[in-house]
Formats: sequence, structure tokens, C-alpha cells
Amino acid sequence: MAKGKEKKNGKKEKQNGKKVKNKKAIVSAGPGTAATAAMDTYADGTALDRVQYLEAKLILKPDRFTSVQAFRDFGKIVQRTAKKVGVGFIEDREAGLRPVVREIIFGDTPDFRLYNNAFILRRRVSYVDGFPVGDPEIVFKFRHPEEEQATAIDVRPKIAGKYAIKFKAEALPLKDQVGGYRILYSHNCQFGLSQMHDADKTSMATLVRVFPALAVIKKSDSEKISLVNEGIVEEVLLALGQLDFGKGVVAKCDISLWRTRGEHKSLVGEFAFQVKFDSREAVAEKQKKLAAQFYVTLQKEVEDWLALGVTKTGMVYRLKGNEPQSHE
Repeated sequence: MAKGKEKKNGKKEKQNGKKVKNKKAIVSAGPGTAATAAMDTYADGTALDRVQYLEAKLILKPDRFTSVQAFRDFGKIVQRTAKKVGVGFIEDREAGLRPVVREIIFGDTPDFRLYNNAFILRRRVSYVDGFPVGDPEIVFKFRHPEEEQATAIDVRPKIAGKYAIKFKAEALPLKDQVGGYRILYSHNCQFGLSQMHDADKTSMATLVRVFPALAVIKKSDSEKISLVNEGIVEEVLLALGQLDFGKGVVAKCDISLWRTRGEHKSLVGEFAFQVKFDSREAVAEKQKKLAAQFYVTLQKEVEDWLALGVTKTGMVYRLKGNEPQSHE
């Protein structure tokens, strides 16, 4: 872990160069029974959602990603680091093929009221050979450093169609130094655009009906959301393989570049790996420690690549120099 003091859960923990127990373990981050002491269910009696994913991310400077070979070069560093700390690596057969291309847009009010209140609304479309394929994916999320607050927000959409809930603990490097990590809790729902049948999908009245959690930030029914900073993001993503931490804890990992569509201005790169588990208690301590060791070691191996203190979403919100307050 990094030297000095780092604020965690409102408390300061001295490192002083010594190995100490990280109170936010990378898989078991936060209290195992989180949520809030005052509530055990949502308003309709449904049990509170629990964290079932760990997604560890390294946000990367975009300058080196000028070709797919740069993706593969980074993948070699990942493999070398995995071997160094005793993590298995299963290479993806598609790593030698062309990257996947997806289009991503964010919707918000002109004053960024969603983002400034820790909500994110995103649409993603996949492309194959230059043409969109499949159902555009809508993702609505509440992201916050406090697990209790993230748990308490009911992100379930009021739609007749199918949807999925994904509650993630997202690990990111510390904002100002290499060698540690912080946790954001991302409470997500996602569904295909075809599952939402409302005609005016940009109306705040529609959005509040579909996502009741947004009622607290609505000013009027006549409000509309629009494209954040008029920006359309093109994501270029390459699957690298799977990290095997043992005892069935296997994580898919990939690397991606976000750039503006049209200008092709590179914004940010990202390496990420994700683990799904039934419960945090079901993941053995050895695997938790190994995942943390790999993540911290990789940071040190790619220190020159790292962009600290930012997220991909935050970069889009700053396209025109805006720096809205957020919970990131």
C-alpha cells in the first residue's frame, strides 16, 4: 500500500511504509451487511441488492494507444505481472483478432444534475464491420464511495420488459499516488432499449416514471435531457483473457480506448478485470489478497501509463472544460 495517510470510510489510517490491513479489501470492501441500519428492504418489500461483482480498473493515458498492437503490448505486461504474483492467465483466442467497436453516449440535464448527484445514464451500441448490431443497451447507475448510500438507492426501472441489476464494487487507484486503491460502489440496472416503450425518451417526466430514483432531482416535467457536451464516444475494446486467482475465482480482463467520434480525439484508456461471486463471504481470504496483490503490483509495473484521479465518465463530462462536482 502507499505511504502516508489515506482517508478511508471517514477514518485516517497510517501506513508509514509498513504492511497494514486494508479496511477496504478489494473483494470484501465495506461491511458485509452494509445497506442502512434503518432498512432491510426497498419500499415494496424486496430485499436490498448486495454487491456481487468486483470490477478493478486502471485508467490509462491515451497517448500510447495508437494501434491494436499497443493493446497487445499492454496485455503482455498483464500476463508477466500475473505470473510474477502467482495468478494464472488464460489468453483469449480473440486477442489476436480485431477489437470490438462500440458507440457510447451519456444523457444529462444542461446543468449536469444527474452526474452531480451521483447518477449516470448511458446508452451503448455495438458495431460489426461498421454497422450497428443488436439492441442498444441502456445503463442507469448510482455510483458512490459509500456502500450504504449506493445500496439504499433503488435503481430498478419501471418497465414491462426485462432488465438486469448489477451491483459492483469498483476498485480504482488512489487519486494522487500509485500503490493503493479506493472503492466506488456502482449500483446498476441495464436493459435493451426495445424494452422501454415510451415515445419521448428524453423527457424528464418519462425518465422519472421509468427511474423513480430521479424524482429527487427533477425540477419540472417539461425538462429534457440531452447529449453530454454534445459528445459521442467511440470505444475500441480488446478482450485479453482471464485471470485465474484459484478456487473458482476467475476474472475476464480487457483493455479499451475511448475517443471522440468524428474528431477521433483520444480521451482515456482503461484496463479492467471483473469477478462475479454469489457473496463476498464465499470468496476465500487467499483469493481476496491475491486479487489485491495483482492489482497493486500491476499499477507499479505500468506507473508511466496511469492517469490518476479520473474516470472514463468524468473525462466525457470534462470535454468542454467543465468540472462538475461529483461523487467520483
